[in-house]
Parts: sequence; C-alpha cells; structure tokens
Amino acid sequence: MNFKTLIPVLVALLALTSCSSGGDLAITNVDAQSFLSKIEDKTVTVVDVRTAQEYQEGHLANALNINVESPDFASAIANLDKTKEYALYCRSGRRSTVAANEMAKAGFTLITNYNKGGFTDLANLGVATSK
Repeated sequence: MNFKTLIPVLVALLALTSCSSGGDLAITNVDAQSFLSKIEDKTVTVVDVRTAQEYQEGHLANALNINVESPDFASAIANLDKTKEYALYCRSGRRSTVAANEMAKAGFTLITNYNKGGFTDLANLGVATSK
C-alpha cells in the first residue's frame, strides 16, 4: 500500500472510531434540582433502583421499583419501552449509575440519572413520596 492510499484509510478509521457510541451519551447525570425538574414532566418514567424493602420503606410517588442488584434486572428492563424517557434514583447515586449504564448498554437512549444524592435528599426537598 502506498502513502497516498494509506492517508484516506487512516482518516476513515479515525472518523469511524471518533463517531462510535459508548452508550454514555444516553445518560444525563443531574443534581437534585435538575432531577426534580425532569420528573415534573409526566411523560418521564421514574425508576427507583433500590431493593424492594427500601422501596416499601418509602419512595417517590408513582416510581417503578426495579432492583438493579436483582438477577432479574436485565429481564425487567427488557420489558420497558426503549424509546421512552426514564429518570433513575437510589439511596446515594451509586446503584442508579450502575442501572443507567446497564440501560444504555441495552439500547435505552433517554436516561436521567440522579447521581449526586438519593431518595432521602429528594424527600427532604419536599417531593411527593409514598409508603
């Protein structure tokens, strides 16, 4: 291969690798105020990724409970509409980040992740909760 042929090939490879999607483009990490603004939109599905016990002790009103640490997490999210928008939260932001990454890998494209705190912080801000 001569030099003139090699340059377009290298440019094409560079363009392809720079455009590849790592999945994280689907995730928007937010603070509490931004999360609360997002969930005011009733088309956004709120997902509590904590355990069922934590969920029963208190959760955001109308939130679905899909435990990210459950062996059934992948099959549970497979039943969700990948074209809809989801807002995730947990206790501290760690599990919601894990869940957001798994959902992005599964093809979800509109994920808001509250990763700068958790349920207690949101409840203390006055968001509607249920038991």
